[in-house]
Amino acid sequence: MTETKIIDGKAFAEKLRGEIARKVAKLKTEKGITPGLAVIRVGDDPASEVYVRNKVKQTKEVGMNSFELRLPKEITEEELRAKVRELNDDKTVHGILVQLPLPEHIDGFIVIDTIDPHKDVDGFNIINVAGLAVGEDPYFIPCTPMGCLMLLKNYFQNPNNYPKDKVPGQKPLAGLHAIILGRSNIVGKPMIQLLLKEDCTVTIAHSKTANVSLLVKQADIVIAAVGRPEIVKGEWLKKGAVVIDVGINRIASPDGKTKLVGDVDFQSCLGIAAAITPVPGGVGPMTIACLLENTLRAAKCTVVC
Repeated sequence: MTETKIIDGKAFAEKLRGEIARKVAKLKTEKGITPGLAVIRVGDDPASEVYVRNKVKQTKEVGMNSFELRLPKEITEEELRAKVRELNDDKTVHGILVQLPLPEHIDGFIVIDTIDPHKDVDGFNIINVAGLAVGEDPYFIPCTPMGCLMLLKNYFQNPNNYPKDKVPGQKPLAGLHAIILGRSNIVGKPMIQLLLKEDCTVTIAHSKTANVSLLVKQADIVIAAVGRPEIVKGEWLKKGAVVIDVGINRIASPDGKTKLVGDVDFQSCLGIAAAITPVPGGVGPMTIACLLENTLRAAKCTVVC
C-alpha cells in the first residue's frame, strides 16, 4: 500500500505570508511604500462576509494597508464601476478585489474589466486572462490556481516524488499528465494554461465528459474543482497520483452538525494517492496568501515597472 503524504497548505501558506511580511517591511523601509489592498463587498452574503474578514485580517497581519468598501446590494452597476475607477486613481491602493458573487442586476464581467489590470490582483480582468491564455506572463495570475501550482511544484521539487516511469525534465512538472476536473474561469481554465507552461500534458474534464473515472485513472496529477462533495473516489486514481482538492463543500455529519469536505473522497484515496491536499487546510489557505503575494508585486511594480 502506498503511504500517502498529506500536503499541508496551511503550513505552506503561513511560510509564504512570513516571507511576504518581511518583503513588505523592506519595501516600507527602503522605498517608503506600504502596499494597499482594497476589497469591495456588495450586499450581505454571509459567505462573502467571512471571506472578506479573513482577507482583511491577513492583509493587516503582513503589514499592508487594508481598505474595505461595503456597498449596499441596491447599488447600480455604473455606481459600482465609479467606485472601482476611484480606486484605480488612488495611489495608496495597489490591489483591487471585487468580492464575488455580485447581485444579479450587476454584470460581474463588466465590473472586473473596469479594474486597472495593473491592480487586478485577482487576475480576472480580461487583459490578465488573455495574457495567460496565449502563454505570456500576465500582470497577475488568479490566486487559487497560483496556489495549486505552488503546492505541486514544491512537492515535485524532490526527484524522489517523480512517478517511476517519468524521466526528470528541466521543470519539476515536465512530462507529467494532469487532469483538471472543472472548467470554471476562476480555477479550471487558468489552471490549464499554468500546467501547459510547466510542460505538463493536460486533460480537462467537465459535467458533459463521458467516462471521467477512466480519464482520471491515467493521470499523474488530479486537480478537482467541480463543487460536488467527494465525487472523486480512490478507485478512480492511478496508484501514486498526486491529488489537489480545490473543493469546499459543507455537508451534514453523523452527529447532526455540518462539516467541510472537498470534491475528493479523502479517506478512500489514502493508500492510493502518493500525496493529497486535505479540506480544510489544503488549497484554501493558499488562495489568500497568493492574493497578498500579488498585492506585494503590484506595489513593487510602482517602483520598478
